[in-house]
Amino acid sequence: MDDITMQVERDEIYGIAGESSSGKTSFIKVLAAAIRPPLRVVGGSVEYNFAGQRIDSTKASEAEIKAIRWRHLSYIMQGSMSVLNPVRRIEKTFGDFARSPLGLDCRAFRERIEEHLDHLKLPKSVLRAYPHELSGGMRQRVTIGLATVCRPEFMIADEPTTALDVVVQKDVLSLLRNVQKEMGASIVFVTHDMSVHANIADRIGIIYAGRLVEEGPTRTLFTEPKHPYTAHLVASLPVIGDTRPRPSLEGRPPSLADPPQGCRFHPRCPLAIDRCKREVPPLETVGTRHRSACWRAQEVEPLVRPEATVAGAGA
Repeated sequence: MDDITMQVERDEIYGIAGESSSGKTSFIKVLAAAIRPPLRVVGGSVEYNFAGQRIDSTKASEAEIKAIRWRHLSYIMQGSMSVLNPVRRIEKTFGDFARSPLGLDCRAFRERIEEHLDHLKLPKSVLRAYPHELSGGMRQRVTIGLATVCRPEFMIADEPTTALDVVVQKDVLSLLRNVQKEMGASIVFVTHDMSVHANIADRIGIIYAGRLVEEGPTRTLFTEPKHPYTAHLVASLPVIGDTRPRPSLEGRPPSLADPPQGCRFHPRCPLAIDRCKREVPPLETVGTRHRSACWRAQEVEPLVRPEATVAGAGA
C-alpha cells in the first residue's frame, strides 16, 4: 500500500472497494495491527483516538495492542468458518474472545453473552452448538456477535457477506447497521461488491493497485464519479430493466511487485494521456468531501444512468 491518507469519523461506515488483488486485505491488516512477517510496515502511521487517548497502532507494543483489541478495536474476519474453531462450542469461543477484555465473572459473563445473542436474534442454544451445526447466516451473526460483544468504538469488517445468499446478506447488513448505530461505533467495511456499499456505506474509498484513487460520499461516487476506475466499477452493476451489455475494462490489474510508472491505472484507462504514464496524480479535492487522483477528473462521466445505480445508496 502506498501513500494512502484517510480519516474515518465517529459513527460512520467507511467502505473500501476494489477488485481482487488491489490491496484491500493488506490495508485493513495494517489498520488492525495484524501485519505479520514477511509483510511489514515501512512507514506512516495509523492513529486511533479511544476515549480521548491517542494510539499509533504501527508503533504500539504488543501489550498496548492487546489492551485495545476487542475492547476498542475489533475485527469481523472474512469467512465465518475461518474464525470459529470447528472443535470448540460457540460458548468457548466467546470466552476466548471476550472473557478477558470484559473482566466479568463466569455468571455475569454468561448473562452478558445471552443478552447479546438475544439482541442479535440468536437463540441461547447457539452457545452449546459447534460451528458446523449452524447455518451460514447464523455463523455470520455469531462472528458479528464476537466482534461487538465488548461494544468497541471501531470495527473492521472484511467482506462479512461473502458466500451468503441475497436474503441472508440483507439481514446481516441490516443487523450490522443497527448494531453500529446503537453503539455509535465506526466501521471500515471491505467488499468488492458495490451494491453492498450502496446499501450500507456512508462514504467509500476506492483502491486500485495499492493506492487510494477516489474517496467520497456514497451517493456522490455513484452519481458523479471522478475517476475512470470508479465509473467502471459502478457501471458493472446490473440494472433492472436494462438489457444492454455492461461495459468492461480491458487487461487486468498490475503486479504490486512491479507497478507501472505514473498512474497505475493508465494501462487500462480510456482517458489516459502521456502525462498519466509519467506522473502520479495526487489525491485532490474535487467536491464536498470528495477526492480523486486523476489528471482528467473533470472529464469523467458516469457510464450508466445515475438514477439507476443509486436505488440503495441513501447515504
